[in-house]
Amino acid sequence: MRVALIGDIHANLPALEAVLEHSAKLDANEIWNTGDFIGYGPFPEETIQRIRSLASLSILGNYDRKVLQVPEKLTRWQARKHPQKILAFRWAYEQLSAESRSYLAALPEQRSFTIEGLQILLTHGSPASRDEPLTPTTPEKRLAELAAMTPANLIICGHSHKPFVRKVGETWFINTGSVGRPDDGDPRACYAILYIESNQIGVCHFRLSYDLQKTVKAIHDRKLPEDFADMVINGVPLDRVHRMK
Repeated sequence: MRVALIGDIHANLPALEAVLEHSAKLDANEIWNTGDFIGYGPFPEETIQRIRSLASLSILGNYDRKVLQVPEKLTRWQARKHPQKILAFRWAYEQLSAESRSYLAALPEQRSFTIEGLQILLTHGSPASRDEPLTPTTPEKRLAELAAMTPANLIICGHSHKPFVRKVGETWFINTGSVGRPDDGDPRACYAILYIESNQIGVCHFRLSYDLQKTVKAIHDRKLPEDFADMVINGVPLDRVHRMK
């Protein structure tokens, strides 16, 4: 069995299309999505519709939840969040159809299931919280604590935008990396292929070039901030873009 592990697309449709094309050439049987469909990128509605048509499993990311909370929390956020972050939440919400909002709202934050004897947990952040970023440098002690919270042999996550594969005790942790908004200085799209056979697993991450200029042009055409373009051009988060200026 071959599974494409994707996450943190952040409304970057050209990056997603490159990943889908690549994974199809590798004969991926399924697509598992760790959430954060939207945010900062210029194609929120298109991204959700594309994933709905293809992904075998999806969960809700922390950014997806924030966008859904715009009607109730926008005023409160204006007092404490950076204006560009508020704009990103609001703009994404306004672009979504009622159908897509309902689809996101119905998604779980985690999924647990068993395949070929492996117990698998699909989560956005960690088994403890959708907001906890797991990275290549997360202390092994913390990973062991998280592993003890679930019977899963395999924990698949996103959120940190930093790909890795780590094993602690008998538990594997896989971070998909970010399809549409890498944060590690490499702007190429990132995803992983998971191989499962006879209770054994293998993982390979890929970094793919895509039509970056199409994404940048769409950001400009939709009159989104130039900083959003700088994020995808440089492969860095918004806070780092601000520090670069």
